[in-house]
Amino acid sequence: MKKKILVLGSGPIRIGQGIEFDYCTVHCVWALREAGYEAIVLNNNPETVSTDFDTSDKLYFEPLTAEDVLNVIDRESPIEGVIVQFGGQTAINLARPLVEAGVKILGSSADSIDLAEDREQFEKLLRELDIPKPDGRAVVSAEAALEVAREIGYPCLVRPSYVLGGRAMEIVQSDEELASYMKYAVDVSPKAPILVDRYIIGKELEVDCISDGERCLLPGIMEHIERAGVHSGDSMAVYPPQTVSQKTKDLIAEYAIKLAKAMNVVGLMNIQFVCEGEIPYVIEVNPRSSRTVPYLSKITGIPMVKAATRCILGEGLESQGYENGLFPEQANPAVKAPVFSFQKLVGVDNTLGPEMKSTGEILGQDLDYPRALFKALVASGINLPLKKAVLATLADADKPEALPLLKDFVAQGFQIYATGGTAKFLAANGVEATPVNKISEGKPDLIDLIYSGEVGLLINTISKDRRIEQEGALIRRASVERSVPCLTSLDTARALLTALESYNRGEEMGVRTVDEYLSGG
Repeated sequence: MKKKILVLGSGPIRIGQGIEFDYCTVHCVWALREAGYEAIVLNNNPETVSTDFDTSDKLYFEPLTAEDVLNVIDRESPIEGVIVQFGGQTAINLARPLVEAGVKILGSSADSIDLAEDREQFEKLLRELDIPKPDGRAVVSAEAALEVAREIGYPCLVRPSYVLGGRAMEIVQSDEELASYMKYAVDVSPKAPILVDRYIIGKELEVDCISDGERCLLPGIMEHIERAGVHSGDSMAVYPPQTVSQKTKDLIAEYAIKLAKAMNVVGLMNIQFVCEGEIPYVIEVNPRSSRTVPYLSKITGIPMVKAATRCILGEGLESQGYENGLFPEQANPAVKAPVFSFQKLVGVDNTLGPEMKSTGEILGQDLDYPRALFKALVASGINLPLKKAVLATLADADKPEALPLLKDFVAQGFQIYATGGTAKFLAANGVEATPVNKISEGKPDLIDLIYSGEVGLLINTISKDRRIEQEGALIRRASVERSVPCLTSLDTARALLTALESYNRGEEMGVRTVDEYLSGG
């Protein structure tokens, strides 16, 4: 009789936790069955592969609650144990209640999971390992949050622990914003401490690790195209990194290996960093699979979930043929881009920030970075090439940074439309722009221009002025209704321009399978 192992899925697919975790669940089940185990899945999403009748040996279509999981365990008696790390945040949140009920957790233990989520324990570990992190602390009251924020200085990144998809995560700029945030955050997650960190405006990078408890394999580092502050699920990312020094890569690998060993990680772990100069600071550690695992698996050719599952079953990385440390980089760039459903989600503002809003992701790959970017943007739903007109409405703080970008759009043959303040700034700096009325300035206005069909792209950065931002939300909504790409991050706009420049040079977009790129064919 085969030994049984229960695998917890991710539950219903929703914003913050998507199909990537179902991919991990399925690949774990395949690895278990290949190793001779009876694989039992508990999940309750009818639209996923993990709940297909022929994926696992047995399927329990039940809610992912401690009570329901324990009922299945009572019925099946999976003596070998339960795997929670492939079902995203929903599954690992069940680790502690299951252990307290006497259930054996396979792979990283509940203590390892709590170590990553418990701010005080985790900060102590980082200090012991001499790994840098942004200044900040966990708090449980508004008064304590204000004290920390004043100590480290604004802007601050604030978020509850033990939540998925960056829910209730915000960047606050003042005491008033923080006090208002604390009332909301306590409602979202009343039992979880609130994390208050110094917000570092830098490049964000993330790495997935496979650990057997002693050795640690890093299949690759992904560089986010948008700067820190945009949720990792909503940001574009490229592998291999395009603008990161070897020193930074080496430090990331060193810190990841140290953390995996110190936390007794067995299986998968995801670490997110923000770089200030060449120094990477740890901003988050997830002792579980992540949404980048399917991408890195395809791009690098390393079956990450299979390797991690074999580690969970007691097989070391060395016996699987893998060395310790960072895997050699593949030559062909691959770009991950988010997919949004704003046209179907009425009332959702399409600004990008710390709270996740995307509903899917795609992969674009080619022989160089610009062409991979082009493919990724087209696959994500942006119709390229664009109509040759850009509407720019920019916050005052963003105008100097946007100037060279808009000059480059003009060089590519684009006409620039802009609101009064932005048009004056551009004219004073040698960029011709056609002024257009704000909504409050009378007809015809910005929305009329968007509805006319003349504009191919809206670049709208977020203002701290509430009245201006109310108009901004209406403008962004109009762009959604008319299928005009709307970018609220200048980094994304720069990426789009890079892709357009490649297209305008007439560079051929090759069509190959992922395996052909991997093999160099």
